[in-house]
Amino acid sequence: MIYLILDVFYNDIGGECTAKVSGIRFHGIEQTEILSEHIVTVENVAPYESGQFYKRELPCLLAMLEKIDDPYDVIIIDGYVFLDGVSKPGLGKYLYDSLAVKKPVIGIAKNHFPEVSNDYAVWRGISKHPLYVTSVGMEVDEAKHLVANLAGKHRMPTMVTAVDQLGRN
Repeated sequence: MIYLILDVFYNDIGGECTAKVSGIRFHGIEQTEILSEHIVTVENVAPYESGQFYKRELPCLLAMLEKIDDPYDVIIIDGYVFLDGVSKPGLGKYLYDSLAVKKPVIGIAKNHFPEVSNDYAVWRGISKHPLYVTSVGMEVDEAKHLVANLAGKHRMPTMVTAVDQLGRN
């Protein structure tokens, strides 16, 4: 399986917002190998709206996906697929619905959303705080297993840190 992990870093300057979207294609779970790295800059990004985060981030993720010609099987995002774990759409569900060719989307969220139960928590390393994993197109237990076993000894899997750093550099 080839995974594509995506992240968006925002830069607000003088009332104008741009986004730097980073993506890493990789394979392997416990031992990962980077296949390719991608960067896309998106101009005139929508302002942040509380409770409507997808309106800002979705166009950025779609801009990245338009630029990637290499194959991938699963998309991993920073955020929730479902805001209640099962049916209330979040960024990942909106992304999935926007895909012409459906690929499973796994959301890894760092912060707990009130409507998401601990059934979605994944504990990694010795962290006192879990990650919250939701998915569409893949059973959530399979997605949780994947995230729990991604390379890295700490709370954040190595690939989550790598795509974040790629976007910030």
